Amino acid sequence: MRITSNVGGARCACNDGAMALEPATPRIAINYCTQCNWLLRAQWFAAELLSTFVAEVGEVALIPGTNAVFTIHVNGELIWDRATDGGFPEITELKRRVRDEIAPDKSLGHSDRQASASS
Repeated sequence: MRITSNVGGARCACNDGAMALEPATPRIAINYCTQCNWLLRAQWFAAELLSTFVAEVGEVALIPGTNAVFTIHVNGELIWDRATDGGFPEITELKRRVRDEIAPDKSLGHSDRQASASS
């Protein structure tokens, strides 16, 4: 017997009493450096993305790392790398990059207006 239900955005597939969670998509992965104490920054970005993309995001994962890593991937695609992009993203820029990957038609309200005003 197979039972499927939603658990926190992930599809739960139960098969004969054994439970396995299938990853929900789109998936955002934030890799952060534990040696640099960047957990709070990673959590804040995760909360902002979950608040903005309530219906569009299936999962946000925080992945601890070392060696000053701070990268953000959407469905496996790198959208931000602190080392190559020159630091941490402004939240409006990060939201635009995520939106462009998962919901290109979504309006970001004031974030979109700020981008067009500075162009």
